[in-house]
Amino acid sequence: MTSGQKTILITGGAGFVGSNALAYFFRAYPDYRYIVLDALTYAGDMRSIPEDIQKSPNFSFVKGDVRDKRQVNELVAKADYVIHLAAETHVTRSIAEGASFFETNVLGTENVATAVYRNRERVKRFIHISTSEVYGTAESELMDERHPLNPQSPYAAAKAGADRLIYAYHQTYKIPSVTLRPFNLFGPRQHPEKVIPRFITSRLLKEPLTIHGTGASERDYTYVEDVARAVDLVLHAPAEKVVGEVFNVGNARGISTRSIADLILKLIPVPGEQPLVTTSDRPGQVASHAADFRKIEKALGWKPLTNFEDGLAEVVEWYKENRAWWEPKLEMRQVPIEVGGGKKEMQ
Repeated sequence: MTSGQKTILITGGAGFVGSNALAYFFRAYPDYRYIVLDALTYAGDMRSIPEDIQKSPNFSFVKGDVRDKRQVNELVAKADYVIHLAAETHVTRSIAEGASFFETNVLGTENVATAVYRNRERVKRFIHISTSEVYGTAESELMDERHPLNPQSPYAAAKAGADRLIYAYHQTYKIPSVTLRPFNLFGPRQHPEKVIPRFITSRLLKEPLTIHGTGASERDYTYVEDVARAVDLVLHAPAEKVVGEVFNVGNARGISTRSIADLILKLIPVPGEQPLVTTSDRPGQVASHAADFRKIEKALGWKPLTNFEDGLAEVVEWYKENRAWWEPKLEMRQVPIEVGGGKKEMQ
């Protein structure tokens, strides 16, 4: 490492958001040094990290777990900046097997936050990636950062615990933390358990698209590179503008699951096929969800650059061209959960 070279530690860097953020930062700051810590669970994939990055002398990969205090502390001690993305993220899977979500998302986050405190002379900025799911169903048309936290699934509850843990650590220990709450994300290299890649891969396989309930539930979808830009701005902003703050990252636009399905049906026409089937609504389903992102826009000038329709068209093309990446993951698209009255469904 050359004198003055900055080192970024990305936890969960082989996952969907982590690998996209890594690729973004590597293009923007090729002279930085990058360390990725990833447990390579079913959601992590070394193939998500571009080959040129893996071959770079400025990149190193460590297979490990944020629940390992010693390992986390050793890696944080080498970093100037920490981007914490390691988490269990699938809402439906959290309904089926919630314990691992609290172990990784809360206890793992505590390990990272403690390591940042222990290495406070080295670490200049700690960015914790939370989620809009901590808000639950919207109490207003657009949700700002003051919206009550009403998590409605085990995943959301675990992320809310981590979110508030970071707040408490900043208040108590003055760690240089910033919390981002991205709204629903989409983009290339997203695991096919998530709704958009699940719809796309189903359509490419000429399968019907499975919708929870009526499909009326609305989410605010943000292209993953727009989130990477937000991380970049927060990472390099003056401390007085961002440290200790929480920022929403979203589009201020709710889109229903049914609308997404209709768009994908048009983007991937399959004549003569049954296009849609429905299941019971997912337990703890959030009815509506859209971001008020004026705080980060005012503080840092951030706003989304990729609208949903354009981003979706790009993502469809990526999945068309990268079948070898997603075909081995198909069996993970659905999870058996109880939907009420002892009834189980694959969702």
